[in-house]
Amino acid sequence: MIGIDALIAVGGLVIPPLFDFVKKKFLKKGEDTPEATISSLATTKPEVLPEYTNALSKLLEAKVKWFNRDVVGQIYPFIASWRAVIRPFVITFAILHIIFSWAFQIPLDPNVRSFYVAIISEWFGERLTLDK
Repeated sequence: MIGIDALIAVGGLVIPPLFDFVKKKFLKKGEDTPEATISSLATTKPEVLPEYTNALSKLLEAKVKWFNRDVVGQIYPFIASWRAVIRPFVITFAILHIIFSWAFQIPLDPNVRSFYVAIISEWFGERLTLDK
């Protein structure tokens, strides 16, 4: 069973950076970014720059509204904080559970251990990506 856990851990560590590398290598981002457009407008047509930035801010607001379309009203700070802490809590719990089961010789179900190893290594693998 240790071999399977090792494979899961290596997969979790390698797959996110590999996916990030392949995505950046073969799916090139366009050079026409909002920042590049603003820079170009600032030097060529500064009179239309306010209109462009206004339109860009409205587009961003529309994207935020679309992303939060299932949220009704104002989110309570407690709920927002809880949503932000779920993953770190699960990772910390998994690490502590593995450590305690090893330290006190308490058998851990192989499926649970594999799940823990997968989520921990995937989290560490995401930290290895080149840039976010």
